[in-house]
Amino acid sequence: METITPKVGRMDIVCAEQPAGPTALVVFGASGDLTKRKLLPSLFDLYRRELVSEQFYILGCGRTHMSDEQFARFSADAIAKDAAKAAGQAKNFTQKCHFISGDYGDAKFYEGLKKRIEELNEQHKVDGNLIFYLSVPPFLYPVIAEHLGGAGLACHETKEDRQKARLIIEKPFGHDLESAQRLNVVVSKCFDESQLYRIDHYLGKETVQNILMFRFANAIFEPIWNRNYIDHVQITIAESVGVEYRAGYYDKSGALRDIFQNHMLQMLALVAMEPPTSFEADRVRDEKIKLLRSIRPIKFEPWSTQIVRGRYAAGRIDGKDVCGYLQEESVPDDSQTETFVAAKLLVDNWRWRGIPFYVRSGKRLAAKNTEIVITFRHVPHSMFVSAGLEELPPNVLTLQIQPQEGMSLQFQAKRPGSKMCMGTLDMRFNYADVFGVQMPEAYARLLLDAMLGDQTLFNRYDSVETAWKLFDPVLRQWQDSDTPLYDYPAGAESFPAADNLIESDGRKWRTIRNV
Repeated sequence: METITPKVGRMDIVCAEQPAGPTALVVFGASGDLTKRKLLPSLFDLYRRELVSEQFYILGCGRTHMSDEQFARFSADAIAKDAAKAAGQAKNFTQKCHFISGDYGDAKFYEGLKKRIEELNEQHKVDGNLIFYLSVPPFLYPVIAEHLGGAGLACHETKEDRQKARLIIEKPFGHDLESAQRLNVVVSKCFDESQLYRIDHYLGKETVQNILMFRFANAIFEPIWNRNYIDHVQITIAESVGVEYRAGYYDKSGALRDIFQNHMLQMLALVAMEPPTSFEADRVRDEKIKLLRSIRPIKFEPWSTQIVRGRYAAGRIDGKDVCGYLQEESVPDDSQTETFVAAKLLVDNWRWRGIPFYVRSGKRLAAKNTEIVITFRHVPHSMFVSAGLEELPPNVLTLQIQPQEGMSLQFQAKRPGSKMCMGTLDMRFNYADVFGVQMPEAYARLLLDAMLGDQTLFNRYDSVETAWKLFDPVLRQWQDSDTPLYDYPAGAESFPAADNLIESDGRKWRTIRNV
């Protein structure tokens, strides 16, 4: 059967973005890669769109000495790509960039930081949000949080203070359940949960956010969003790149910690959660945690029926030879770190009982592709057997998250021609084409929400802890047993053990393709 792709028209748009009020953003690790590649461009984008107040400044913190002028030049380089469109705004933006250097473990540094904040608040007329962003290695999270509390910068004594002072923490939130619990104990002594913004940039992507809108703002989908109509769900996070410059971090992490414990489970929760009573942050997060607690614990034996792991070997991607994981710089010769994980997760609740969620993520795969695919059940009876259509293709809904963001719905329809001329109609769109704009960086959405005090797209501690409880036993078993670590050639889509995980149920993985 032929697949036909029709055009999709523009949408009627209801959009009201609320600008943030006066804000001071203090970035620890401000001279690092994340700040240059993501934070500064995202902040400038918000500033250019007038979603950040003129009463705003950035105070970078780092152990490397840097003057305000040097940090302003650093910031100008970071936003150079977009600055050409708005030179005047770019100049004003860099004038709001300041820097203070020192030792994160020295209490005197925080005394100087507090004084500098007071001076800059007066200079930029900021009497509002005070946001601390931890763009530093995870071992520094408790160190910085304790010192901020000790210097009186956490401001959690009164409800009014708590609404102003906020702490944004980059993942990973711990290395395992025990370390996550220790981190939470330290941080919660200085900051209330209402002040904590655990950031997962996947939740800032438009298509991920759209899952809630798609499900709960349309009457036609939610009635069939259950075990009676859905056959299975696949979630894929595929990368064509290797570990690149992150080998030192990645070898201590691996795919399960790096992707599954956060990105993967958060997307699964949004797809499968029950309708919240409102779009308020804690109502949404309440339903997410209920769903995560409903995921059935993973069986250890036999491993191949529920979870498998792999590691990329040498191969070819885009016509070029690439090395295997063990040949990457800074990776130990005896490393047992996985770069690919595939799992079948089951949700034990009324809506999803018996419906498998097949999830996989890997590096050095055939293409960069992140998608959520909902496959509906076959029609119970085909009336077109006489035309050779004994089994019709199922309806498939795809939520494309990267590299392009969009959606598609496949269903069967009559084609022009003979009475039994039928084809698969593929109704698809991507956001950039339909809305005619460049898609905003995920960090821009999340930074604005943090300035507005909206925690909806940020992880609450109970969600973090529940995710670790699910995967901690797997990590321990991998460490303490001879669980197979399968090799797969770079440029592959999968490997036999991962294929068997889904094919033993009579299903197949979706092709990992360039979009």
